[in-house]
Amino acid sequence: MAQLYSSVKPTPMLKDELDIVIPTIRNLDFLEMWRPIFEDYHLIIVQDGDPSKDIKIPEGFDYELYNRDDINRILGPKASCISFKDSACRCFGYMVSKKKYIYTIDDDCFVAKDPSGKEINALEQHIKNLLSPSTPHFFNTLYDPFRDGADFVRGYPFSMREGAITAVSHGLWLNIPDYDAPTQLVKPLERNSRKFDLSLRYVDAVMTIPKGTLFPMCGMNLAFDRELIGPAMYFGLMGDGQPIGRYDDMWAGWCVKVICDHMGWGVKTGLPYIWHSKASNPFVNLKKEYNGIFWQEEAIPFFQTVTLPKECTSVQQCYLELAKLVKEKLGKVDPYFIKLAAGMVTWIEAWEELNSPEGTEAKAKAPKGKND
Repeated sequence: MAQLYSSVKPTPMLKDELDIVIPTIRNLDFLEMWRPIFEDYHLIIVQDGDPSKDIKIPEGFDYELYNRDDINRILGPKASCISFKDSACRCFGYMVSKKKYIYTIDDDCFVAKDPSGKEINALEQHIKNLLSPSTPHFFNTLYDPFRDGADFVRGYPFSMREGAITAVSHGLWLNIPDYDAPTQLVKPLERNSRKFDLSLRYVDAVMTIPKGTLFPMCGMNLAFDRELIGPAMYFGLMGDGQPIGRYDDMWAGWCVKVICDHMGWGVKTGLPYIWHSKASNPFVNLKKEYNGIFWQEEAIPFFQTVTLPKECTSVQQCYLELAKLVKEKLGKVDPYFIKLAAGMVTWIEAWEELNSPEGTEAKAKAPKGKND
């Protein structure tokens, strides 16, 4: 009887409440390594680039596959807010999801191992991060007090120990760091891996980013509460036809953090790690980032000082207010920001339309790709 019990596979956490969103231009062979972790969850695959190209997905996964033709068909003229030839297209998956939570990962990311050699279940750790409170209003020097083996330290206000709702869980990477092009060029061989560096930088910690502090969000290993913060997870206008790239996730992160601070929600960073396998070309990256390297010196102070009015009581209201301020303040930096602000408004309109009762019915008609 004991043997029979031990052979029963435990039900994965949030199995019916979480979608995994993957942007891609290639066959998804990488899913084989993730099969033990992902096979019980629903995948939303957003195919970038040529919509006539067939993307091969391993057998046994439950998924929806959307390409550019699908995006144009579903959103109509509002499809202009979804980037093309850039991983920013992933945010379309956030919009069409019907689940409470989202985990998004890049197709060059694999299962990592902790220093003991044990494989890391990144999805499980993200879920634990999201389901436990955050501490954005007072920093705990033992990091996340809600993890096993930790607690609030002496001097932490008892009135704040209930914490705040967690909206975002931002994971990290082993092997290839998430560097910008100039840093890639001066540190071409730097890796966070014992194969290359005996001082493996694996930090066994989760921490809440304090209120009022921005951070550079990376979209390759990210989870969030879609019902809570989803309307703000817009990855902007990047890639084809735009004067900037590789700032999609960071733009979303700045917007999300300002709104979470306003709403009193928390953003966690740290565990889990994934293995980032492929270094992108720094010269190609520099071309994409060139304008952003200058513009971020204006954009970051804008987000550091922006204040949302107390009348903004929903994420959508906050985001539309941000769009107005982006146009007003950053539009003076470059006309691109006027176009981006318009894209932000269109994104909210499309989100509202697709997540209305009528839109929910339309989403139920899944495109090609259910693979059981």
